[in-house]
Amino acid sequence: MVAVVLSAQCTDKMVNKVTTELFKKYTTLADYVNADIKVFEQDIKSTGFYKNKAKNVLAAARMLKEDFNGKIPATMEQLITLPGVGRKTANVVLGNAYGVVEGIAVDTHVKRLSKKFNLTDNSTPEKIEQDLMAIMPKKHWFEFTYLLIEYGRNYSPARKFNDNTDPISLILA
Repeated sequence: MVAVVLSAQCTDKMVNKVTTELFKKYTTLADYVNADIKVFEQDIKSTGFYKNKAKNVLAAARMLKEDFNGKIPATMEQLITLPGVGRKTANVVLGNAYGVVEGIAVDTHVKRLSKKFNLTDNSTPEKIEQDLMAIMPKKHWFEFTYLLIEYGRNYSPARKFNDNTDPISLILA
């Protein structure tokens, strides 16, 4: 969950670099609950928006301890009560930790490619998610996010947004 929260507006490469050290330093829920926010901010600074992310991660840790017996909730309704956890994060956590699929995680790749391939006219993640869920069979919701992310990385990175030379754009042209 921490890695997904840190991933907002940050590259996977940077999150992986930061969490490699972070997860050595903070190995238990108690480590997060007892963390000094200023130190934690410095630990995650390179992920960007570090003050807000630090506040949310540490507040979520306290909530997990106090309200959820130290366990990450296994429902969308409970997960989104945690600071810094919206539907995208909840969908990723539910799918990866529990095999529960309640929606489609809409990150920047999914948002960009869904619009590029005319799968949605909407611009908010919540509305894009609803549009995608309406056209995609539920059995594919979980993998769809990861397929679009990989496609974006390999064939249609953000810097090519107005370039329609990637394979699907060529087919749709």
